[in-house]
Amino acid sequence: MEWTKQFGRYALIMLLQVLLFDQLQLWGACHPYIYILCLLMMQITLPHNVDMLIGAAVGLIMDVFCNSLGVHMAACILIMFIRPYLLGSIVNDKDRLNEQISLRAIGIEALIKYAVILVVIHHLTVFSLAAWSWQHIGFVLLETVVSSIITLTVIIAYNFVEYR
Repeated sequence: MEWTKQFGRYALIMLLQVLLFDQLQLWGACHPYIYILCLLMMQITLPHNVDMLIGAAVGLIMDVFCNSLGVHMAACILIMFIRPYLLGSIVNDKDRLNEQISLRAIGIEALIKYAVILVVIHHLTVFSLAAWSWQHIGFVLLETVVSSIITLTVIIAYNFVEYR
């Protein structure tokens, strides 16, 4: 029953990404990718290769809708590869990692560290691969910072709403 609830939540988030957030072009440098919320909040109890396959599937879905030729897939696989190691270094009490990653499970400080690191890595990867040139590094960094701030705001707000 729990997996159907999570699948429904992930489908809703993906729909919001495709139908709403992909249409936002704030200042030409803001592209919030809230779909990574699905990946960040997944349970840590799945095998690492399954995590990476789920990341690949989510990235592929976004690539199809964004017509981005594997950029999102590469970024999602990268953050799913890093995720268990990052959680292990941020969260001291490993027993709390048996449930879904959330504000309640790991606390506000750990959640913010975890989300900031993975969101910035994801966004930097997406925008760097999309630009495919060092010539545009200034704009890539601007896009990464602005988009990460918006994405992190949505992720933290989601966790506070869910925590209530």
